[in-house]
Amino acid sequence: MAPGAPALLLLSLLSLPGLPPLAAGCPTACRCYSATVECGALRLRVVPPGIPPGTQTLFLQDNSIARLEPGILASLASLRHLYLHNNSLHALESGAFRAQSRLLELALTGNRLRGLRVGAFAGLAQLRVLYLAGNQLVQLLDFTFLHLQRLQELHLQENSIELLEDQALAGLSSLALLDLSRNQLGTISREALQPLASLQVLRLTENPWRCDCALHWLGAWIKEGGQRLLSSRDKKILCAEPPRLALQSLLEVSGSSLICIPPSVHVEPLEMTANLGEDLRVACQASGYPQPLVTWRKVAQPREGAPRAQAQPEAGWWRPGGLGASDTGSGMLFLTNITLAHAGKYECEASNAGGAARVPFQLLVNVSRQQQLAPPPPPAGGPVSHEPLPEAGSMAFRALGLATQTAIAAAIALLTLTALLLATMICRRRRRRKKAPGPPGEGALFVNDYSDGPCTFAQLEELRDERGHEMFVIDRSKPLFAEGPAEAAEAPGVSQGLPLQAPSAYEIHC
Repeated sequence: MAPGAPALLLLSLLSLPGLPPLAAGCPTACRCYSATVECGALRLRVVPPGIPPGTQTLFLQDNSIARLEPGILASLASLRHLYLHNNSLHALESGAFRAQSRLLELALTGNRLRGLRVGAFAGLAQLRVLYLAGNQLVQLLDFTFLHLQRLQELHLQENSIELLEDQALAGLSSLALLDLSRNQLGTISREALQPLASLQVLRLTENPWRCDCALHWLGAWIKEGGQRLLSSRDKKILCAEPPRLALQSLLEVSGSSLICIPPSVHVEPLEMTANLGEDLRVACQASGYPQPLVTWRKVAQPREGAPRAQAQPEAGWWRPGGLGASDTGSGMLFLTNITLAHAGKYECEASNAGGAARVPFQLLVNVSRQQQLAPPPPPAGGPVSHEPLPEAGSMAFRALGLATQTAIAAAIALLTLTALLLATMICRRRRRRKKAPGPPGEGALFVNDYSDGPCTFAQLEELRDERGHEMFVIDRSKPLFAEGPAEAAEAPGVSQGLPLQAPSAYEIHC
């Protein structure tokens, strides 16, 4: 080889497009070489900025990253391997890996994931291996892995998975290895494994399997051909219950021993009456094996003339711990601040692998007597409603909607204004009657005119009779104001009482 050939070879290798040069920028404290960035065990709380866009392998393990900020990985479209194991991730946002269409391996082992949202793995069309072991997953919902059609290995061991829904593994037609060992699975359905057309390895050991009629298919499937998917260790699927089958291998239990007891339901009483604003609890006791799942629902009432449909829960009633909440064994119906809308027919349903049972329950709502007697406000220009008007401070009023409360408050204000106007009109009429002149001679005092001049108030106080009445006379020839009727001046008379109000005023003399 000619002198200088090794140097030329090295330069030619570095210029190849498949080997990118060292990144000009590198995150602080990280190590960057070729297309790899190592940021492991640096006590990072977030994904560090400044990662070169051409990075293909990114190590972020053994840190304290709790969340993947939206768009934090958007510039890393060339990633092939992403290692985020042993961090503090507690959730994955939908579309968190949407830009990683070339990613082949994703490691999320040893985090704090409690659930997986549908769409969390959207965009990972090329993903081959997914590690989710050692998290805190409790259930796998339908279509969680729908976007991973080329996934070959799914590691879910060492979680707390109790429920695997029938369509949770839908879309995993290329999956070859599924590890569900060391979880809390009591049963698994045949439908859940049906999408796994390419499955070669299945690990189900160290779960508290409930050996009943729902698991009969698994034993038969393993004996017929499924055992090829299990290693010698994985074939030891041990029963945890019922007690008579505890610690026995599922493969050694006869099919006749895998039984279920259909549920029976009891609700007492079957009908209750509640007052407006009260809280209500109704217990639904269910028995059977396996322990039934208990669910309350409100039955929609069919309209008159419409065909009867299957009972469906009414929208807007579902809430945790209340109507529609599921429980095992004993289901409690919770209703708070009862209104008229709560009245109707309810249904408690208990179901297990052996069947289902339902019991109806009727709720009546009692309207208080005070509300029944309350007069409704007369609507302007509309028909009169005979429904009771709730008081503003009552429990029923607080249970109404905002629009209804506003209408009631406006009606009360209108009634108050009407009462004030009526009172004002009555007062005005009384004043007019007092000011209007009465019949001739009414309220006038006539005495003999023998005085010499007008009296002072002091003199009037002195001129009182034995009953306290003032003794005075009127000079009819000196009216102070407009003269009254002539008849009033022509009938003289003596009175010891005070004048009520004469139609004319005259000068008073002693």
